[in-house]
Amino acid sequence: MSKINVQPLADRVIVKPMEAEEKTKGGIILPDTAKEKPIEGTIVAIGNGKVTDDGKTVALTVKVGDKVLYGKYSGTEVTIDGEEYLIMRESDIFAIVK
Repeated sequence: MSKINVQPLADRVIVKPMEAEEKTKGGIILPDTAKEKPIEGTIVAIGNGKVTDDGKTVALTVKVGDKVLYGKYSGTEVTIDGEEYLIMRESDIFAIVK
């Protein structure tokens, strides 16, 4: 797992997407334009939590190292130290993979 020097704010998390499949199950090699966007990744950084209207901070459910499923077009793509990551809100995450 990579360590990054970026701290997300509030209820945002930084996810390292899994690599897109290079081949189909039948063995056909896919060009970059035909690859599906990954919907699974690993949490590499989390914010402090969502601040409610009454000023309390609600901690995030996910933690660094969790493998998660998220929406196909969720988050904002960013490059940090030459690596591709997604920054998204915790609410964009559908599930933690156990």
